[in-house]
Amino acid sequence: MATQFKTLLPQTARLPAEAREIALLAARPAILNAQRWFAHQRAWINEQHLQLCRIPAPTFFERQRAEWFCSQLAGLGWASRQDRAGNVLAEFGGRQTPVTIVSAHLDTVLAPGRPEQIYFAPDGRLIGPGVSDNGSGLSAVLALARVLAENTDLHDLASSVLLVANVGEEGEGNLNGMRYLCEQPGQIAGIQAFVVLDGPSTDHITAQALASRRFEVSFSGPGGHSWNDHGRPNPVHALSDLINQFVQNADAKAANERLVRFSYNFGIIEGGTSINSIPSSARAKLDLRSEEPATLDELSAMLARAMERSLEQANRSATAGRLSAKIKELGSRPGGKLGHDALLLRTIQAVDAYLNIRSRIDCASTDANVPLSLGLSAISIGSGGAGGGAHTSQEWYQPDGRHLGLQRILLLLAALAAQNSPEGLSSTSE
Repeated sequence: MATQFKTLLPQTARLPAEAREIALLAARPAILNAQRWFAHQRAWINEQHLQLCRIPAPTFFERQRAEWFCSQLAGLGWASRQDRAGNVLAEFGGRQTPVTIVSAHLDTVLAPGRPEQIYFAPDGRLIGPGVSDNGSGLSAVLALARVLAENTDLHDLASSVLLVANVGEEGEGNLNGMRYLCEQPGQIAGIQAFVVLDGPSTDHITAQALASRRFEVSFSGPGGHSWNDHGRPNPVHALSDLINQFVQNADAKAANERLVRFSYNFGIIEGGTSINSIPSSARAKLDLRSEEPATLDELSAMLARAMERSLEQANRSATAGRLSAKIKELGSRPGGKLGHDALLLRTIQAVDAYLNIRSRIDCASTDANVPLSLGLSAISIGSGGAGGGAHTSQEWYQPDGRHLGLQRILLLLAALAAQNSPEGLSSTSE
């Protein structure tokens, strides 16, 4: 971090050097007022959070929420638009370079069937699908958009930020919104950093991308009557055998190779039409994750071998008819890692030291996977508050403490902008 502050405030003397620079930046009148604004405007932020979460946005069907979000940003004074992927992008007053992208994903795993399914409980929590993941991130983007636009002394900072509400982060969306954004050379030219807001927790800094691959494995055959056609191969039985083989082999691998973490999950199993019919098809969807992409290749090969053995066994035992099987890759999330001495990582750690946030560096699967895999500077962090029950109908978000997360994001953006100006942010200087 560039050393550009010449004097130290007495109360910051015990902070590490880089955190002292953050303290001086935080004390500038415009930045200080903006930090206070987050607490004063709690009711407005909560209302935006409620309204956006009441607009259904399951993966691949984010359009209605995207249009609402685009309109909200325009109403706050930002030049907002949607790209061909459906992402919402917003700039303020003529974009400067280098730029920091602040993004939050629009889509949710589950969606409310009606607006009343999203509500504030008597204990102050917001309840309903998607309120934490990622209603908290989206409402943080709106809060940042308003505070930067309303404070004329922060307009230089606003013009150094590109706000993004992207599609396709969850499930089989395969990070398509972020992929599309990063595939546009003109759009990411001069991008200094990606700051992905995903969920509420401020206790982590995701600086390593957890790689993943997702597969659908299916068996198909003639089917038939459970009595009259007994002896025909059963796709459900073959699929069950495959799952059993894979689980045993994967568990054995985990026991023998404790240094490499990985996970597997058969999250969907389908097949059959009635209890007294031999199914004509069966399929399962498998999610594989690992900190080491090479391990995913090994697990993928293990899945293929299990399918071949299960198919061979089913057909060998059958007295009539045969099964066929196939594996289809549904998507993959690339891996990548931010260097431990990267400027972006050092800066967020300095902000956390100043705010007394005890954060840890972790590895997770987020939109940051895409820029990290391309060698770009990126992190994923929470936007403040607390949450739980992600990906369930009873997901919840507690806004108490949200202002600390918003202060953290603001100070990070201000520090990144100041590092690229010999005089810091002139519009916020005292």
